[in-house]
Amino acid sequence: MSGDARELALRESGWGARFTFFQPRNLAMWVYLLLVVSGAVVWFRYAAGQASAYGSVLVVATVLFGLYGALFWWFTQHIDRYAHQSRKLIVVAFLWGGFAATWAMAGNANGPIISLWGKAFGQAWAIDWGAGLTAPFTEELSKGFGLLLLIAMAPRLVATAFDGFVLGAFIGLGFQLLEDVQYALGSAGDEFGANPVGNALTTIALRMALGVAAHILYSAVFCTGLVYFLGRPAEPRRRGRGLLLMGSAMALHGLWDNAGGIAGSSALLVLVLWVVLIGLSFFVLTRAFRWSVPRERAFMREVMAPEVADGAITREELDTLAGDRKARRAYRKAAHGHDRRRRRHLLEAAHDLADELARSGGRETPHVVYARTELARLRGGGG
Repeated sequence: MSGDARELALRESGWGARFTFFQPRNLAMWVYLLLVVSGAVVWFRYAAGQASAYGSVLVVATVLFGLYGALFWWFTQHIDRYAHQSRKLIVVAFLWGGFAATWAMAGNANGPIISLWGKAFGQAWAIDWGAGLTAPFTEELSKGFGLLLLIAMAPRLVATAFDGFVLGAFIGLGFQLLEDVQYALGSAGDEFGANPVGNALTTIALRMALGVAAHILYSAVFCTGLVYFLGRPAEPRRRGRGLLLMGSAMALHGLWDNAGGIAGSSALLVLVLWVVLIGLSFFVLTRAFRWSVPRERAFMREVMAPEVADGAITREELDTLAGDRKARRAYRKAAHGHDRRRRRHLLEAAHDLADELARSGGRETPHVVYARTELARLRGGGG
C-alpha cells in the first residue's frame, strides 16, 4: 500500500490533527462556552451551598468519583487502539457533559416536564413513570447536542462513528460524575443528617456499581448512532443504524428509570430488571463498538502498511495492529516468557510509531525516525 494511501487515511481520519478550542469566528465555540460556563456557575453555587453543612461529604464524593473517572479514562484509552482521539477534545467533551448537558440544559428541563406529567396524570403516576418518560429525551438530546457542537468545532477530529463512541462516552462520564456527586450530597441528609458520610458512602457505592450501565454507556451508544445518522466524510450515512442506536440508548435509559414503576413494590423484581437491563445494555454497547471500530482498524492498516514494505514491522504485526482483541492475544501467546514480553513492547512501539506518523502527516521527522529506531532496537533485543 502506497504512501498516498497513508496520507489519504490520515486526512480522512483526522488522526494526529490538532484541536484549537479558541475559534472566535465559530459560533459553535461561543454556544459551547456560554452553556458550559452557565452550567458551571449553577453547579458551584449548589456545591457551595452544600459545603457549609456537608463539606466532608463533598470532599469524599469528589475524591472517590474522581478516582472512578480516572479508572474509566484509563480504560477508554486502552480500548482506543487505533486513530487516537485528541486529549484536548476529550476534555472539552467531558466538560460539556459535566456542566452544560447536566446543569444548563437537562437539569432545567426535567423538573418542569415531570411536573406537567403530574398535573396531567397525578403525582403518584409521575413519581413512578415521569423520570423514565422525560430523562431519556432531555438528557440524551442534551448530550447529543454537545457532540454536534464538537463536530462544528473540530470536523476533522469527529470523522467516524467510533469517534462518536469515544467522545460520547466522555460526555456521559462528565454527566454521570457530576450527577453522582449531587446524589451523594442529597443522601447526606438522610436520617436527619445523623450519619452524613456513612449515608453518602452507601449511595456512592451503589452509584459506582450501577454506573457501568448508565450515562457513559447511553451516551457512547447515542453518539455513535448520531454520527451514523448524520454521516461524516469518513463514515457513510446509515440512518437506519443511527436511529436504531439512538433509540436503543433512549429506551434503555427509560426502562432503567422506570424499573420501580414496572416492578411495583417488589424489590426482587427490581433487582431482576436491573440485571436484565445491565446485560442488555452491554449487548447494545458491544454491538455499537463492533459496528464502529472496523473503519478505525482500516485506517491503522493503511497508515502502517508502508512500514511492512520498509521492514520496520512484519506482516503479522500489521495484522495484529489492525486486528481485534483476539488477534492481539494470539500474537502474544505465540511466544513464551521473555519473548512474550518483547512482543508486547514491540506492539506498543509500533503504536507509538503510528502516532508519530499521524502527527507528522506521514512525513519523515526526527520523532518518526526515533520511533522507528526504537522499534528496531526492541526487535534486536536491546533494552
